[in-house]
Amino acid sequence: MRNNARKNVIYSIILLLIVFIVFLYRQNQQNPREATTVEQDGRVILTGQTMGTTYRVVYLDEQSRDFKKQIDSVFVAFNKSQSTYIEDSEISRFNRQDTLEFESPYFLEVLESSREVFELTKGSFDPTIGPLVNVWGFGPEGAQRKDSTEIKDLLRLVDFNLIGYDSNQVWKTKPGVYLDFSAIAKGYGVDVVVDFLEEQGIYNMLVEIGGELVARGVNENGELWKVGINQPDETGAKDDLFSIIALDNQGLATSGNYRNFYERDGIKYSHTISPKTGFPVRHSLLSATVVAENCMLADAYATALMVMGTEEAIALQESSQAFEMLLIFNDEEGKLETFVSEGLKPFISFIDRD
Repeated sequence: MRNNARKNVIYSIILLLIVFIVFLYRQNQQNPREATTVEQDGRVILTGQTMGTTYRVVYLDEQSRDFKKQIDSVFVAFNKSQSTYIEDSEISRFNRQDTLEFESPYFLEVLESSREVFELTKGSFDPTIGPLVNVWGFGPEGAQRKDSTEIKDLLRLVDFNLIGYDSNQVWKTKPGVYLDFSAIAKGYGVDVVVDFLEEQGIYNMLVEIGGELVARGVNENGELWKVGINQPDETGAKDDLFSIIALDNQGLATSGNYRNFYERDGIKYSHTISPKTGFPVRHSLLSATVVAENCMLADAYATALMVMGTEEAIALQESSQAFEMLLIFNDEEGKLETFVSEGLKPFISFIDRD
């Protein structure tokens, strides 16, 4: 009897240890490492979480200063303005009412950049697309797919011209309009961190949020910062590189349909919704990488190009010269092809896969 009791105690302890280990593993998976690393060459690396993803900030500083707490505070203030996932954020309150007086410096700037890209892309980028994003299951309200008639009704609310603003406030000219800056906010967040670091006297840095980034100056070897572009394959590893781009004081963002989608009734629906049709796009463009003067514009243009498709994207870039780009697409036979704009060619190299 004593032996059985002793065995039961041992088994219970082992079971509790297993449960504890599983708990720690899940916590680690749900909370990626928050860290500050200072290297001997004056390189500082900060990592953490924001906007539902991770961030990584690398900068050179002879004083090896740690700005992680300040950067995290910047993110908190930024999200309190721009996140539709925060109920009392500026944008969430605006979506519930008809007017809003600006409380932060962020809202007006993102509106002005949104207007610029909206007009140049003839509405392929439109931050009033929020209701459609929610319907197709990629917004804060989850999947609520409706039929084509209801989508047509929602399209009446999708037009950035239904938004008015001045230096003090923003308003709706039609009730029910809903703003969603998710296609530009991460890029803008990168720019905000870059601005903060420059104010601290940091001029050599690489700032990245969820794969969207800005490079300033040079790395620890005195060279331009280089970043990798992933292979556009839903089955491939996320570190399976397709190309490498050197950035000369520029922002970069990539948008693609090859990983972010859901499947229903045997049909794949991409996360890129056309503001013009109300439906997920269906064309051969797999990913668009945009290099621009800042990350906010790169983010917005990358989204617009994925709406437009390959031919329209090339026509826009060549006529406007507002950005450089790498397009990865399938030709008529399903073969992988690329298009690199002229200004990007000296700065890009492709991974030899043979």
